Amino acid sequence: MSETETKHQIHLLPHDLVFIASEQETILEAALNAGVAFPNRCQVGACAMCMCQKVSGEISYQLEPMLTEKEQAQGWVFTCQAVAQSDVVLQLD
Repeated sequence: MSETETKHQIHLLPHDLVFIASEQETILEAALNAGVAFPNRCQVGACAMCMCQKVSGEISYQLEPMLTEKEQAQGWVFTCQAVAQSDVVLQLD
């Protein structure tokens, strides 16, 4: 890990869990690395198990996930593909 690597705090609601994600890993990878029991199966954006809603913060994708415009407008995020660009708050139901 480089000393210039940027890290962001990820706050997971309603469980009130907090973990740190670098810009070198997906939010799902960061959660699993932190021991968070985050639902997932395929880890490539196909199964939608890791989908949750972004409450606040900025994310980016290396490959845009298969989300409709309506889902994107509602804040849905594929955490297996999303990389935090700021501190992020997510709602996982």
